[in-house]
Amino acid sequence: MAALPAVASLLAFEAVARRRSFALAAAELHLTPSAISHQVARLEADLGVRLFERSAHGVRLSEAGGRYIERVGGALTAIATATDDLRQGMDNSLYVHSAPSIASLWLMPRLRGFAQAHPDISLNLSAAHTHSDFALGQADIDLRYGVPQWGDLVVEPLFEERIVPLASPAFIREHRLRRVAQLLEVPLIQSNVSVVQWSDWLQAFSDQRPPDRFALRFDRAQMSLDAATQGLGVALESATNAAGHLAEGRLKPIFGLDMAIKVKAHFLVYPARHANRPAVEAFLSWIHGEAARA
Repeated sequence: MAALPAVASLLAFEAVARRRSFALAAAELHLTPSAISHQVARLEADLGVRLFERSAHGVRLSEAGGRYIERVGGALTAIATATDDLRQGMDNSLYVHSAPSIASLWLMPRLRGFAQAHPDISLNLSAAHTHSDFALGQADIDLRYGVPQWGDLVVEPLFEERIVPLASPAFIREHRLRRVAQLLEVPLIQSNVSVVQWSDWLQAFSDQRPPDRFALRFDRAQMSLDAATQGLGVALESATNAAGHLAEGRLKPIFGLDMAIKVKAHFLVYPARHANRPAVEAFLSWIHGEAARA
């Protein structure tokens, strides 16, 4: 194994990267700003790169520093959490990482059921667009979104989703939306990370081309759905993610659920060696049951 940097230097680097301030990092770690600066300088010398750009306006990560914190930040969090669990005698912990929108819109409303069924499991849930790094021990299971190209990992589809144009009932009435061609006369909301884009849907159900520009663009489905509920335009989103909005009448499929592109885009991903862990087995069984009911 390659020689690792000093832990004190890594902790100082992580704190400054997170707080964007040497003074705040020093207060958090109960050190002086000078000591924090010394530790960061030591790490920069060890790595041979500059991790921060300093100016009169403050401190920010350099390009190299940004790449480094993406890798080591999660590892330090995993170490800290594992240490805390061990100190508290929590030997049945489960670490789940998830894409943000499915975590907030679909998984969170169901977690009460998992907690009631498995009160002995301590669940730790994190969410981000970046995938967890299993080599660093950041998660037991990753709920990922996208096209499954994940090497030697076990990949299990969660459910099939229907991607449809959604808008608020008031927006539909105001613009008298009845035909696909009318979509090009109203603001369309773009989900940048969606596996189904407006060009895909329009090609499937019409001969229309997407507009040259979109009224709004978001990198999370939840924001696209929220914008649609506010009457800001039409969102092209998963009816599964939007289930709560649909049930409460805040959104409506403009052309019904039949005019949908069906995809499998959410996947449970984990190394095969994790499959025999009791907490992992319990979570996989539970979440597949929830997906089947959904």
